[in-house]
Order: sequence, then C-alpha cells, then structure tokens
Amino acid sequence: MVTGLLGAVGLFIATNIDDIIVLSLFFARGAGQAGTTLRILAGQYLGFAGILAATILVTLGADAFLPTEAIPYFGLIPLALGLWAAWQAWRGDDDDDDDAKVSGKNVSVLTVAGVTFANGGDNIGVYVPVFLNVDTATVIIYCVVFLILVAGLVLLAKFVATRPPIAEFLERWEHVLFPIVLIGLGIFILVSGGAFGL
Repeated sequence: MVTGLLGAVGLFIATNIDDIIVLSLFFARGAGQAGTTLRILAGQYLGFAGILAATILVTLGADAFLPTEAIPYFGLIPLALGLWAAWQAWRGDDDDDDDAKVSGKNVSVLTVAGVTFANGGDNIGVYVPVFLNVDTATVIIYCVVFLILVAGLVLLAKFVATRPPIAEFLERWEHVLFPIVLIGLGIFILVSGGAFGL
C-alpha cells in the first residue's frame, strides 16, 4: 500500500507540474473576483475527473468510445480558448484598465475544466499503462491520491500567483501571457500527439 501511495504521488507530480503555470494564470485572470478560487478548484476537479474517467475507460478497453488516436485532438480546446482570449485582447475587450485590475475577470468553471482535460492527454497516455499493470485496489488508491492532490495543486498555484513579484508580473502581463500559454499548449498537444499528421 505504501508503494502504491508513493507511486501515485510521484506519478501525479510528474504529470501535473505543468498545470501550476496555467492555474497561476487563471488566478491572475480572476484576481479580485469573489469565488475565483472555488471556480478554479471546481474546474480543476471537473477536468481531472474527466481525465480519470477517460483513463479508466481506455484501461477497460473502451477504445471504441475514446480511441487513443483522438486524445491529441483535445489540443483544439486550449488552442480555441487561447485564440479567443487573444482576439479579445487585440480588440481591447481584455485591456487592463484600472477597474479591471481591481475586479479581475470572470474565470469560468467550464473553461478551467476544458483546459485541464485538454492538457490531460499526456496524463491519460501515462496513466493507462500504469493502470493496466496494477490490480483494482491499487487503481483506486491512485485515483483517491490524485483527487486529494488536485486541491494541493490548486493551492500551490494560488500561492505562486499571489507572491508579490509574481502577482505584479502576472497582473501586468496576464492579458498577453494567458492566450500565449493556451495557444502554445494547444499546439504542443496537437503536435506531440501527431494530430493532423503533424
């Protein structure tokens, strides 16, 4: 059991460390908005539950429902969200005027969930072989540990995003960084997964 716990912690850290950057940008985007932390936490849990569900379906042989070849195409989600954010910034809808700095922007649960799920293609690719090689009890341990660590990941991202020098940098550049990170993430998922023959 201890081996399963340590393995789950290590696997979670290895596959989710990159989420700190994206989650920090969500915190910067929603700075000053009531309920931002709860919406980000709910979105992260919703997206991660989708990752676990997809992993278990593929592990059980439900390739007909979610073929492994389809996973890279989830990169279209952050790519589309990033292009939309870039379009809003370019049009001036996303400018950081004084009111926006105080109140922040609304961060939706579904946006966080969509980005989390889309960014989880590598998680699914790593979790499936691990789940195939352990018994059911160990899979349950992994899932429980992962779900506990999701809250820790969100709190760590909030901590990073609220450190004064980082918070100032994110506040100043969030409107540029947010679309760049999402577009880059989408392209990375598409290219690394071989979507569209890339």
